[in-house]
Amino acid sequence: MSALFLVPENFPQLASTLSQDKWVVACLCAAWCDVCKQYRAGFDALADEHPEHQFVWIDIEDQADLVGDLDVENFPTILIQQRDTVVFYGTMLPEPRQVARLLQAQLDRSQEELQQEAISTATRKEWQQSANLKARLAEIIS
Repeated sequence: MSALFLVPENFPQLASTLSQDKWVVACLCAAWCDVCKQYRAGFDALADEHPEHQFVWIDIEDQADLVGDLDVENFPTILIQQRDTVVFYGTMLPEPRQVARLLQAQLDRSQEELQQEAISTATRKEWQQSANLKARLAEIIS
């Protein structure tokens, strides 16, 4: 099972996943980006290795309504979220193993630790508003 390629028809599926305890790992890329094209196979393989989590591929141009004013400085940009808590949002090197290590580090933390870190800096507080896929989907679906 490869990463879910996000299109409006599966917005409700992603919204449902974000309402559960399942982790969402999203890659924000663009179809024209050569780095993204090369990275896609590794990201899909990571999704196959971790079917207990929802991996999502988001084309920032095709899904401009969802992405909105999210600051995507470079590709790939990774977003990791569980329910309403965005635990990571930023550019990473196009190496799927780094995403796997980052995800595992979050899984090893308690909910209390995740919540505390989510509000520990101005940047992380901003993620909870601007990068929250659950909130963005709710605005679009409703």
